Amino acid sequence: MTRAETDPGAVTDLFVTEHVADRERDLLIRAREAGIRIALVSEKAIAGLTDTVRPQGLVLVCRQPRAEFPPQPRLVAVLVDVADPGNAGTVIRTADAAGADAVLLVGDSVDPYNPKCVRASMGSLFHLPVLRERFPDVGFSRLREAGLALVVADGGGETVLGPDTDDLLARPTAWVFGSEAHGVPAEVAAQADHRVRVPIRGHAESLNLATAAAVCLYASVRAQETERSGTQVANPVGPPR
Repeated sequence: MTRAETDPGAVTDLFVTEHVADRERDLLIRAREAGIRIALVSEKAIAGLTDTVRPQGLVLVCRQPRAEFPPQPRLVAVLVDVADPGNAGTVIRTADAAGADAVLLVGDSVDPYNPKCVRASMGSLFHLPVLRERFPDVGFSRLREAGLALVVADGGGETVLGPDTDDLLARPTAWVFGSEAHGVPAEVAAQADHRVRVPIRGHAESLNLATAAAVCLYASVRAQETERSGTQVANPVGPPR
């Protein structure tokens, strides 16, 4: 736990009920040693600070990370008009797990610092750059300038995800995902370099957003590692950086 001024996601304040303070004395000692401001508050006050049905009696205030677009990215997840905070947070968590270099939210996507999105990300919001861009055209131009191919995950895509896409995905890639309800808007998908669909082997109509993102991102991880394996040992955690 740190309150360092330059640390992304650093804790600045801690609000805690008396009951939790008695139970978590070691935590409070560490917080004081780190220079974090601590305030004892009532159960009613904690309920007002959170949007959960059963608050845990402890609220941390963190400094928002200063997200910057990474140099020479190899893998980026892009969310277009994804308004559901749970879905967005889970994709951020998935992208982090896959070793992606960044997540970009464009259009009418949810604020990544929405409380539900923060919880769904399980801390991954502080592990990789999460950026926002209101206009998809501007976001896509930035991705292309960074040398990334734009690949839209589309149930009606002309290319099927599989061995035949390995050459495509071995290159630096920005995967573009839309909302579960509407997918990627047609005018946005038309700007992509490729439209790829995840094959459905059984009778399910579709995959949810987070599952589709996991399949696509890890397909890129595998393809990039395979491409590198001819000259050096593949990275077992994420794509080459």
